[in-house]
Amino acid sequence: MTGHGDRAFLEEMLAPLGGVALRRMFGGLGLFRDGLMFGLVARDVLYFKAAPDETAAFAAEGGAPFSYATRDGRTTTIASYWRAPERLNDDPEEFLLWARRACAAAEGADRVKPAGRRKARVV
Repeated sequence: MTGHGDRAFLEEMLAPLGGVALRRMFGGLGLFRDGLMFGLVARDVLYFKAAPDETAAFAAEGGAPFSYATRDGRTTTIASYWRAPERLNDDPEEFLLWARRACAAAEGADRVKPAGRRKARVV
């Protein structure tokens, strides 16, 4: 794996955020901060969590929402995770900006969940 899909690359790029954990999930990686998933890597492609009002920014960069094929041949799209722009590989500051926005999107999504389904906050 290289670039966005490389675990060492991601750990280095995300280190300034603090509190980030990368966990193996379904043959890829889940990106978590303070217990909330803000990104995922599938098939060596990085997807960031996007708030509904930010999806246009991802689309403008050529991104698309995360999708996968199911056993019955259907494609399932998870519209809250969008492909991160490849150009972020070469710009650590911009990478962090997009990662911070993904963290904020994850926090916002968690806030609107019913109280019993919210993640416990680590302060």
